[in-house]
Amino acid sequence: MLLYQPDEGYCYNSDSILLYGFISLFSPKGRTLDVGAGCGIVGLLIARDFPGVELEAVEKQDVYAQFARRNAQVNGIAYTLYEGDFLEHGPHGSYDWIVSNPPFYHEGVSRSVHPMLHQARYNVHLPIGAFIAKISKLLKSDGEAAICYDARQFVQLCAACESSGLRVVDVQFVHSKEDRPSTLVMLHLKKNSRSLLNVLSPLITLEGERYSPAVQAIYDKAKAHSIKCPI
Repeated sequence: MLLYQPDEGYCYNSDSILLYGFISLFSPKGRTLDVGAGCGIVGLLIARDFPGVELEAVEKQDVYAQFARRNAQVNGIAYTLYEGDFLEHGPHGSYDWIVSNPPFYHEGVSRSVHPMLHQARYNVHLPIGAFIAKISKLLKSDGEAAICYDARQFVQLCAACESSGLRVVDVQFVHSKEDRPSTLVMLHLKKNSRSLLNVLSPLITLEGERYSPAVQAIYDKAKAHSIKCPI
């Protein structure tokens, strides 16, 4: 997949590729919304691999919306993109699936002053409680979602999910190396579910200086090629 990105500002990173691999475990289908699409990478990869996905996206920043539309066109993927704030998106109860690599750095982290980077990275623009509550409202009664987030905020995520009628049914922690703490967690959520939590084996990114076999397999499957160009 060919993906155009701005030569300055936020560009997708390994989080999006790993989230794509995680979502693929659950074979999404139906009306699907990619929240905070950026250049479109997560939703477009999923739509490419799963023909049953009817892809929509919401993106707040005009520049990224333009790149996402361009990438959908270049890769021949049907795409409906809404420009605006996710928290104002509707109608409720209309999606089978929601996927998102949202801004998740908390307020205690040193912040970028670049306005595009700031909106793309920090959860002050999309607080956990409001983010999870909106996902629940937009999903159908048996809808599903998959997101990645800062692992250090896992407790807050679970609390927000339970209070919003979402059950965390699968979770996988990502570690840069086997002996290092996790900084990324990926969650599979179901609305109105009573399933017990399934904790997947940790995903280790690096073995020595190379990607682990599991992570390399995700990159090989994604086949994403980035081209940076002026805004």
